[in-house]
Amino acid sequence: MEGNIFGKTKSDLDDSHSSSESSLQSWISWYCSLPGNEYYIEVPEEFIDDEFNLTGLSVLVPYYNQALETILDMECAEYFDDQTESEEQDDFLKENKKPKRMKPVDSRILEPYAFMLYGLIHQRYLLTRDGLRLMAERYAHTEFGTCPRYYCDESPVLPVGKFDQSGKESVHLYCPICLDIYNPPSSVHQSIDGAHFGTTYANLLFLTFPELIPQVSHQIYQPTIFGFRVSPLSLSGPQNQWLRAKPQQSNNNTVNDLSCKTENLHIDKFL
Repeated sequence: MEGNIFGKTKSDLDDSHSSSESSLQSWISWYCSLPGNEYYIEVPEEFIDDEFNLTGLSVLVPYYNQALETILDMECAEYFDDQTESEEQDDFLKENKKPKRMKPVDSRILEPYAFMLYGLIHQRYLLTRDGLRLMAERYAHTEFGTCPRYYCDESPVLPVGKFDQSGKESVHLYCPICLDIYNPPSSVHQSIDGAHFGTTYANLLFLTFPELIPQVSHQIYQPTIFGFRVSPLSLSGPQNQWLRAKPQQSNNNTVNDLSCKTENLHIDKFL
């Protein structure tokens, strides 16, 4: 019969082909493709296989071994040694005793710890050269959105955290022009742990790729009433406006000014 191959229709073959493709997707790819996880990048398994890169994480993450096996798509189960044997058993038999395997840990219990472990690994990978390069490319393509401040002229932003410890605060978006952080516009992204990005990589990125530093805008909003500026001394005035002020002098002029001030201080000291 046409459309039937070895007792299977074409639709059955298509379904089996699609299911096999989905089964070939790694856990890391699946996690980064979840709705709301667009800020993450895929950490290579070679980085995770290196135990040096995971130093100290076993103390922070419960079910560490099982969560790591889940991330690496390994068979996840918990091991234990048989405690019922006699203490007088021969040493040779004890050395050759194989650990027995318990039932796999419930995925509903293990899943949040796997997310937590991957986030902490992700924070460390962002500090590597490859991690910084990937984030720099995504920043250059404005994949994380733009700054909501008007005078930043839709400057690209980077996801950052205020803490390196997990469970303290959600992720924020950092603007390199106004040097301030903002909440993500989508509530889905506001549920991401800020520790998965950390406090270091964004500043390290601009030190590594200085060509990505945007031109600083010197425009600051001036509140007015009937055309008259509101005094900074007023309770409703722009009291903290000076925080956004940027020096317009070149680096050479700034250095010369600092050296002149230093010389004047030394002269005044002797006078």
